[in-house]
Amino acid sequence: MTSMLIVMPTYNERANLERVVERILAHAFTRVLVVDDGSPDGTGALADELAIRYPGRLEVMHRTGPRGLGRSYVDGLRHALTTDADAICQMDADLSHDPAHLPDLAAGLERYDLVIGSRYLNGVSVVNWPLHRIFLSAFANRYIRLITGLSARDCTSAYRAWRREALAKMPLSHARTSGYAFLPEMLFEAQRHGCRIGEVPIIFVERQEGYSKVSGSVLLESLWTPWQLILRRGRLRRSGS
Repeated sequence: MTSMLIVMPTYNERANLERVVERILAHAFTRVLVVDDGSPDGTGALADELAIRYPGRLEVMHRTGPRGLGRSYVDGLRHALTTDADAICQMDADLSHDPAHLPDLAAGLERYDLVIGSRYLNGVSVVNWPLHRIFLSAFANRYIRLITGLSARDCTSAYRAWRREALAKMPLSHARTSGYAFLPEMLFEAQRHGCRIGEVPIIFVERQEGYSKVSGSVLLESLWTPWQLILRRGRLRRSGS
């Protein structure tokens, strides 16, 4: 692995950003693209300061317009494909995704086109989640797998790495989801396009600073999205695409 660009959406992550960037850039093969969604807490300004501190290794995209994790990833991933990075990684900025796992994700790309940092390969590898959150996440993954036929154990993990050529196949400009449902949507597209999908175990640690961005509307979108994906697959089959 010559270089991996980490695309990291942010919204009100000023308390976490500096620490997570330092830990990512401790790996010599990494660069960071911070995609800030107009954070009112000054996350974007801090990201600009870090870009000066780490010239050539950290870039900042300041988004305007409608917010949403999916929209941030679409903009960030499309920009990542214009760079010379060999691999492109997605991860959260709240330190729930430990940068110590980045070498494992990079190593997985020797065999796979997409590697997921999975919370569910070795039982449930989650720290500081209440029981109801574990049940909700486990149910969501079973629900998505049942409806869509996806084989990954952790369909909703945002910690994942792509081979550049595999990501380039994804219909990013046609993504239908704006929130967390973007994650299973892209996994569905990766499987539909014949990508080799693998998983490596991670330990997910609940954020200590800031607050979760999961809302009721996000959960409703996540419930409906698998059915949209099945309907889309049916239309594509009928059209011969």
